[in-house]
Amino acid sequence: MDKYGYRRPRLEQRGFTLLELLVVMVIIGLLAGFVAPRYFAQVGKSQVKVARAQIDALDKALDQFRLDVGRYPTTEEGLQALVAQPSGEANWAGPYLKKGVPSDPWGRPYVYQQPSTHGGDFDLYSYGKDGKAGGTGEDADVTNW
Repeated sequence: MDKYGYRRPRLEQRGFTLLELLVVMVIIGLLAGFVAPRYFAQVGKSQVKVARAQIDALDKALDQFRLDVGRYPTTEEGLQALVAQPSGEANWAGPYLKKGVPSDPWGRPYVYQQPSTHGGDFDLYSYGKDGKAGGTGEDADVTNW
């Protein structure tokens, strides 16, 4: 009580008001709106980098196959020739990959063609995120040429 005999109101709070909770939720929403697109853009860029690295590793394994066997695998033999000996190949010294043939970062198999239609010894590529030929950004094809 104060000197006039009135009760003083309690100054301590027992929780947050609805307005305070709404302000905090708006701030969190704004932060998520700025951070989330940048985060997901980085995920897409990293998938393209992984595809390039895998194509480079497969390219090196195919070169080692050619050094041992004297030719690149045919389109029909495909990339499986790097992990399982093709029939009739006595000089095969594989497996040329420590693990099986990887899928691209989007879960699809890499496309392998021999002979090449782009001037090299073979074509090795992924159709990118959209799974279709061509495209831009993350949807662009990732190739070895």
